[in-house]
Amino acid sequence: EPRSPLPWIVAGIAVIGVIVGLIVMGRQGPSTNPGGAGLAPADPYAVNLPITNVQMSQAGSMSGGQTTYIDGQISNQGKETVTGITIQVAFHGFTEPIAQKTTSQLMLVRTREPEVDLQPVNAAPILPGQTREFRLIFDSVPQDWNQNYPEIRIIHVTGK
Repeated sequence: EPRSPLPWIVAGIAVIGVIVGLIVMGRQGPSTNPGGAGLAPADPYAVNLPITNVQMSQAGSMSGGQTTYIDGQISNQGKETVTGITIQVAFHGFTEPIAQKTTSQLMLVRTREPEVDLQPVNAAPILPGQTREFRLIFDSVPQDWNQNYPEIRIIHVTGK
């Protein structure tokens, strides 16, 4: 008895539909986050807050771990008094674009003697024209870190 070709036609159209759907879903448009995959966009006021004199150091702990420090300066070249800064720090890796990403509040150096004491920006706002020292502390860095300075991005600024 003759068989109808209709089931084969329906199955062929379904397979073609799935293939087209996978191709369309697999395409990636242009990045909406230039300057670093996976990082939040920079705050508009961040252009007024250049970070300079960045230095890294490490210190061992009695438990056998290492703490990594990033010290630098931030200047307020804008017209607002800055009362808070949220940053993202990205350690880039050898095999991954971002081996570790951390989001935190920027901490300013209050004193250096007898030891480094930190305070949040809202405890000592950064006035227009003022330059302040900061320190970032990392209890661990990724094994895959490429040993270059990490990217520091200002993602949120509060001011008055």
